[in-house]
Amino acid sequence: MILQSLQALYERLKDDPAYEIAPPGYSLQRISFKIVLHPSGELFDIQDARKDGKSQQIRVLGVTKSTGSGLNPCFLWDNTVYMLGFKPDNDKSQRTRAAFDAFQKSHLEWEKEIASPSFAAVCDFLRAWKPESAERYPLLKDLATGFGLFQIIGQPSYVHQDPVIDAWWREKWQAKRSAKESSGSNGQCLITGRWGPIMKVQPKIKGISGRGQALKALVGFNDQAYESYGKTQAFNAPVLEDAAFEYSTALNALLDGPMKHKHRLKIGDATVAFWTGRPTVLEDIFARFAQEGGEPLLEDGNVQDEPTRQKLEIFLKTLKVGVEKYGDVCADADKDRFFLLAMSPNIARIAVRFFYRGTIREFLDNLRRHYADMGIERQYGKNAKRPDPEFPPIWLLLKQTALDAENIPPLLSGPLLRSVLTGLPYPDALYSAVIRRIGADRTINYARACIIKGWLVRNQKKEVTMSLNVERTEPGYLVGRLFAALEKTQADALGAVGASIRERFYSAASATPRAVFPRLLRLYQHHLAKLQGGRKVTREKLLQEILDPLGEFPAQLGLADQGLFALGYYHQTQAFYRRKDADEHENADENPTDKEKGS
Repeated sequence: MILQSLQALYERLKDDPAYEIAPPGYSLQRISFKIVLHPSGELFDIQDARKDGKSQQIRVLGVTKSTGSGLNPCFLWDNTVYMLGFKPDNDKSQRTRAAFDAFQKSHLEWEKEIASPSFAAVCDFLRAWKPESAERYPLLKDLATGFGLFQIIGQPSYVHQDPVIDAWWREKWQAKRSAKESSGSNGQCLITGRWGPIMKVQPKIKGISGRGQALKALVGFNDQAYESYGKTQAFNAPVLEDAAFEYSTALNALLDGPMKHKHRLKIGDATVAFWTGRPTVLEDIFARFAQEGGEPLLEDGNVQDEPTRQKLEIFLKTLKVGVEKYGDVCADADKDRFFLLAMSPNIARIAVRFFYRGTIREFLDNLRRHYADMGIERQYGKNAKRPDPEFPPIWLLLKQTALDAENIPPLLSGPLLRSVLTGLPYPDALYSAVIRRIGADRTINYARACIIKGWLVRNQKKEVTMSLNVERTEPGYLVGRLFAALEKTQADALGAVGASIRERFYSAASATPRAVFPRLLRLYQHHLAKLQGGRKVTREKLLQEILDPLGEFPAQLGLADQGLFALGYYHQTQAFYRRKDADEHENADENPTDKEKGS
């Protein structure tokens, strides 16, 4: 299903110049340096080919360079090890020299076949070049991890772009394909159903970030334990060479091509590629929305071009209004498809975390349901740099589970994506991790409140309002409200203190209320005595309103009730600092939890 979807995407992208899709026999590579030669083959210079410090994507002859312990020189492009026999801090000098010799030999063998003065100059250079001469070019130490090309001085194009060389390459590539078709390595393709030469080593995929992010295949068999029915290696999942080229080219275009900013996301440890069946506003804007949450982009003026701003506004309105606006982001929401593929690096091959395929209507329905389930009153503050996003991005939700991004549970991003895109229950691990984090740092920010509300609504089937619900009588919610009221009374009476009630007692109060609240109520009487006039009366009425339906304090709260405690605390705290009018609350200037939102 994944490979078929990617192959269909190739048919859409191959004629779109914005994606710069390479035809069979070619590939886009990141070029960092160029070897500039005189027409005689004498070296003129080795130059930096990057622009603004970034390598350029240039179409070259041949497919993505494969990895391995063997020698595999490319044609008229490669890294410094093959092209120059140079590797900084070289601890394998013999292999480096062998790589250059293999590159030199392969080109000299073709010299008589290619009637091109430019190619003859390259061959003359390779014959004369001494790898130890590379030390005279310190620039190579910065470019050793990139690929390079040859260029003749005074010519705007590269050597491999010579029409004579290009024609020879096409002829050689076609002959190679014909030879494979007549060989015995044929089978029926799982993608197309056609019979033909099977790709023995699946193409490598670029742009998968994370640990162990070297190029790896999406399909592979590295152990006999994964083989069956007497079939070995690639014949366990037979894919024609043409089909393998097409699906890998399409995926590489999404992850590492010139339009990757539209199609690639990083969520937790997963690299996510997404696309629609045909060009849509949704495809143009979803990456920015998923990264920033939408509204902050518009409010901060980060979107400079007007078309992009308009598309963002259209998409945000679609999420708020609903199905009657779906037509603004695609031609036919009931038929147009949305695809999402989440991947992570692995030792042997790419690990697929999650794959989604559905109509755009299904996708938007589930996305709107997700934000409805998690929707809660946002934290604002006079001194806040920016308001919380109405649509919190997934990475922000994952961030709440760990002290830093590196410690986010690696298997959490896939299940969370599945829940968002399909409407399934949220992963319990997400909720329990957030409850643990709140217990550890005693902070309930907007994103954590969203997660708690979403889990209670979707997984526990509870009705939870966005803001304070004074009619709610569950003990967990009431003691959470009470805890917020006691903390606010302490702050009103004493101002800033070294360790507040929340910092000292939150964990115990949310788990074993009966053991903690009698002491807190005694402290409250001392704090209340310091309040004056109407403020004191108002606070007393509030506590009585909370305590009357509570009866007695519960001995302990389970995991779900701890979530209700957190929401009761969050709702009541927001109610204290929500400014309805200038005179309603005496301390409406700043919400102290605004400083904690990034925790």
